[in-house]
Amino acid sequence: MRTAGRRQDMTDAYSETTRNIRVTVRAFYLEDQSQPEEGRYVWAYRVTIENRGLETVQLISRSWHITNGLGRAQHVHGEGVVGEQPVLDPGESFEYTSGTPLDTPTGFMSGAYHMLAPASGESFDVTIPAFSLDSPHQDLRLH
Repeated sequence: MRTAGRRQDMTDAYSETTRNIRVTVRAFYLEDQSQPEEGRYVWAYRVTIENRGLETVQLISRSWHITNGLGRAQHVHGEGVVGEQPVLDPGESFEYTSGTPLDTPTGFMSGAYHMLAPASGESFDVTIPAFSLDSPHQDLRLH
């Protein structure tokens, strides 16, 4: 998703660590891609995945739960992130930016990355912390 143009920076960073894999997310409201008068609100989110453990891991797939301000949930599953299945050696990190539209001026996202430890062949899930999607087009911050 294109992230150029005017955007409102959300100052909050949301982080969660699972099995020494730290996931940090920051969301940004994209005013220039949103059309509030038509019920379209767009956010970008920047994710940093840090391997703070002692084993190499690979991100195989992802599962997202996207909930709008009315409580309607959408579930998205797919291989990798932004077309990649990054391998993270101990001490390495991977960062990417993606985005999502909503039909309400607020919502939230959460999910999991499905990881593989190639040396042992073990699969495990890493939690993506729940993070808030709030636009300036609402009077009250719900999240």
